[in-house]
Amino acid sequence: MARDYAADILDPLARDVVNNVGVWVEKEVRPNASEFEHADAFPEPLLKGMSDMGLFGIKIPEQYGGLDLTFECYAGVCMELARGWMSLAGIINTHVLVGYAINEYGTAEQKQYYLPKLVEPEMRCALSITEPDAGSDAQAIKTTARRDGDDYIINGQKMWVTNGHRAGVYLVMTKTDPAAQPRHKGITAFLVPHDTPGFVKGKKFDKLGYKGVETTELSFEDARVPASAVLGGSEGSGFQHIMSALEVGRINVAARGVGVAQAAFDDAIRYAQKREAFGKPIFEHQAQQLRLAEMATKIRAARLLTFDAARKKDAGERSDLDAGMAKLFSTEIAQEVVLDSMRIHGGVAYGKELPLERYYRDAPLMIIAEGTSDIQKIVIARSLVRDYPV
Repeated sequence: MARDYAADILDPLARDVVNNVGVWVEKEVRPNASEFEHADAFPEPLLKGMSDMGLFGIKIPEQYGGLDLTFECYAGVCMELARGWMSLAGIINTHVLVGYAINEYGTAEQKQYYLPKLVEPEMRCALSITEPDAGSDAQAIKTTARRDGDDYIINGQKMWVTNGHRAGVYLVMTKTDPAAQPRHKGITAFLVPHDTPGFVKGKKFDKLGYKGVETTELSFEDARVPASAVLGGSEGSGFQHIMSALEVGRINVAARGVGVAQAAFDDAIRYAQKREAFGKPIFEHQAQQLRLAEMATKIRAARLLTFDAARKKDAGERSDLDAGMAKLFSTEIAQEVVLDSMRIHGGVAYGKELPLERYYRDAPLMIIAEGTSDIQKIVIARSLVRDYPV
């Protein structure tokens, strides 16, 4: 590798882990990603490599068999995975996010049952929030869970569920009290096993990018789950539980933005030193030097913002502001850097022989995922008002 991508990590153990993942990415991911991506094929061999490194258990406590590493380490790992192929960091995202929610808010029985299964992973996870009429406004969901004796009966439809066909357990946001005011007090999260009667995995969406990982719709038709499936054991806290877990998801998506931007920059600066125009390498033309300098500066800023948010999460501090800033900036600059890299490459960037066209198709997803850029700005603004009381 041209540089130490883990140089900004403070924890020496985390730095070693991230560097090892980077070596694996260079050897196994970058040479094979385009083949998997163009075929929209699930990358089973690459997932085995991730599993062998323990990445699915990266945030699971040691008592359940996991590595229990820091969010700083997790952010660095996701940057490296995305530098190879963004979809790999997406596959691990909802797995780690749901595992975090179970570990932080689950009952003792839920932790004991699920967490050991997430390490290998014997079971993978999916997060289910979005609906046909509820995207950014998550409190507008219509999926309901009605108490029926010792069970709940779930009805509704979910969309854009990552890992939707392959997960073993789904963290599902529902309304147990549709009339509650404020609305979030009526929201409850359930851990729904994949084989629950009445739970149907629907079609797989054909996407512009983010290939290899399935994104699906789900439906619940009188799906019956026991009361023990309520995350944390009691109604009404689901919105807070999932929003806290989404901070982890936003760190992941921010890291993905850094990784894709880094890959695009690496390709651009190498190409600029080899490609000649008007009698000299295009790197020697001032216009390209200015472009590359801006790209590198944006990536460094995004990297540091992302690690800062991760360290806040590690410290147990509220990190919605920091994760929102990191996610907003990193994903927006990813799209900018990818387009600038295409400008540097010229016409060859438009062909499928180079990975740039993949970066270009993957970048917009991150601007939308885990809350759009506009939602991040609202989160940031509300946090700023909280920190600057009149």
